[in-house]
Amino acid sequence: MVAMDRYNEIILQALLVDGRISNVDLAEKIGLSPSACLRRVQELESKGLIKGYRAVLDSALLGVEFIAYVGVGLRDHSMESQSAFEAAIERALEVKECHNVTGTFEYLLRVETRNLQAYKAFHADVLGAIPQISNITTHVVMESTKDDRA
Repeated sequence: MVAMDRYNEIILQALLVDGRISNVDLAEKIGLSPSACLRRVQELESKGLIKGYRAVLDSALLGVEFIAYVGVGLRDHSMESQSAFEAAIERALEVKECHNVTGTFEYLLRVETRNLQAYKAFHADVLGAIPQISNITTHVVMESTKDDRA
């Protein structure tokens, strides 16, 4: 467990806003020496509070114009069925997120494709080929007014 004092909280918030901030700039921002700041960041990384850094891509500029959240129900609720479904979804490049959830279906997927035609092919060829699936409910994203991942 990492002690979450004021400095660590400020470090985490600053890295959420700009994961590429230099250590010198981060140290200056929070009022620590660069060496003390670096030690804290490394501790936050080693303890798993900071899981990694990533580039956020502009989907539209990459030709991704269709985003949907897809609820998936399974035929049975065994661990074997869940594992088989998860393995199949892991190979599906269109699936950007997969969450095991409670409610009327077992999984919630975030799916991104070029367009509706590509989604239709994904729906038939990928999801349709997974024998564990009993039902699929698609919710098309029309606009994202807030997205903290970006």
